[in-house]
Amino acid sequence: MMSDASTPSRRDKEPRIRPGASADGAEAESRAAEERRWKRVAELFQPLSVRPEQIHGFSSLPGADEEPWDVLLSTLGAEEHAALQTLAQRCGVPFDPEPRPHESAERFYERVPPAAARRHQVAGLGSDGEVMTVATAQPLQPSVFSTIERMIGMPIRLVLSPRAQVGNLINRGYEQRQDLVTEIVEDLPFDERAIESAAGSVSKATDLLQLARQTPVIRLVNMLLFEALRLRASDIHIHPLENKLIIRFRVDGMLVDAFNPPLSLAPAISSRIKVMAELDIANRHAPQDGQTTVRIGSRKIDIRVSSVPTIFGERIVLRLLDQSQTQLSLDALGMLPEMQTQLIDLIERPTGMILVTGPTGSGKTTTLYAALEKIDRTSRNVMTIEDPVEYHLDQIGQVQVNPKRGVTFASGLRSLLRQDPDVILVGEIRDSETAHLAVQAALTGHLVLATLHTNDAPSAISRIQDIGIEPYLISSALLAVYGQRLLRRTCSACAGSGESRGVRCEKCLGSGYSGRVAIYEMMRMSDELRRMTMTNADAISIADQAKKEGMRGMIDDGNTKVAAGLTTEEELYRVLH
Repeated sequence: MMSDASTPSRRDKEPRIRPGASADGAEAESRAAEERRWKRVAELFQPLSVRPEQIHGFSSLPGADEEPWDVLLSTLGAEEHAALQTLAQRCGVPFDPEPRPHESAERFYERVPPAAARRHQVAGLGSDGEVMTVATAQPLQPSVFSTIERMIGMPIRLVLSPRAQVGNLINRGYEQRQDLVTEIVEDLPFDERAIESAAGSVSKATDLLQLARQTPVIRLVNMLLFEALRLRASDIHIHPLENKLIIRFRVDGMLVDAFNPPLSLAPAISSRIKVMAELDIANRHAPQDGQTTVRIGSRKIDIRVSSVPTIFGERIVLRLLDQSQTQLSLDALGMLPEMQTQLIDLIERPTGMILVTGPTGSGKTTTLYAALEKIDRTSRNVMTIEDPVEYHLDQIGQVQVNPKRGVTFASGLRSLLRQDPDVILVGEIRDSETAHLAVQAALTGHLVLATLHTNDAPSAISRIQDIGIEPYLISSALLAVYGQRLLRRTCSACAGSGESRGVRCEKCLGSGYSGRVAIYEMMRMSDELRRMTMTNADAISIADQAKKEGMRGMIDDGNTKVAAGLTTEEELYRVLH
């Protein structure tokens, strides 16, 4: 057990005065003894850079009694992860950056009150029947550890872990996880009356975990998820303002206001979502990201959660990915037959790089996966590195980026190259190291498919050069660049009128649009384009040359789809103007 090294002994507190010494001499000796005492205490914290004067004034700092470790970190300006690891090595206790709980920890959660666990940042990990292993993010609290031993009736073994991870353990330990399928019922109304009923049923609890576990809150969040999925929403935005709470859905790329629950429900909704995603519900002052999965009947819904603190409360965005609704077909996406033929010819090449460009949410990854569907995966080893893995295909090795465990795009791609791949999909080229690895892979016997954030296909060459790739490498590796956008598709039920038989069309909810269609442009590298790349030609010159060689721009593809009745001129103008 970790003792409080900052407390000097009683003997040290009583300065000794030699017989015959003057009062001034005794005072000087007392000060010298005190300085030596705090210096010894500071040495105990090495290799943490603690100065004696910091230890001397520590007890007078606000919060030093309740959260001594946090106050010490703040005083030193130290990073939590590194400081805990250093302290663990100094004291000979384990450090675990991502601890995993075991069922044998149940005794801890039965006997230690949730408020105490959360206040002191302690969570049970497991027991061998004689000793309970406990993770903590607050190591300097020996009296708390002694109290926990009395509560659970056995000694504890400490493991140091970051605060966010301990918070996740506490959430999981006390949260009675329920099958969300039983809660999400189709005939459950989600309207203003349902919201008001839930708001009236939610108690004014101060414990966030207790608030998140209340049945009305669980039902309210589940109704919110179901309603979003019923409306084909890709995202849910929960946005607290000064005097109201706004919930909006992104449907076919457009944000629409859905509901305005009472502002008092914001903490309850936020806490419930964060518990589902295993986030730290006590941390409301730092951004957090998590994910969870729910089922509605046979449908599996992956949810990514992002929480960001604002001046009026936490703003939460949920990205919904319904695997059952995903269309991985180039026809369904709207790629014209001529362009499909050229794409299939490219992906049958053994080496080279194909880029798909566009802004966030333009369907780049979907296009690449639709292309992978055309690859013979029985004879070619196909592997991907993504953040996150959005689609699941048979006979493909997929790697999820996880920076906490050291899996970045660059390190993951480096590992994939040792797996004897034929085809590699890189979810996003966002840094120089990833770009260099991808280009080298394309030059050494691999076909590389990747996405890049640019406005159009010709701009991709300048963008890769900006990242740090030499022009001669680009001209040697690059096969083609696709640019794309997503447009709302004209509703087939009401032909875009928004009405069916005199009433609002239920399929498009009166908007006149249902679903989306992609528009593309393809710039296939030619000898002249490679020569221009070598001479650092600008994007405008490259675009002009590509058009001379027959490239149809996105505006041309869009006009073709307007003429076919797939979308409208207004929608094309909205996206490309």
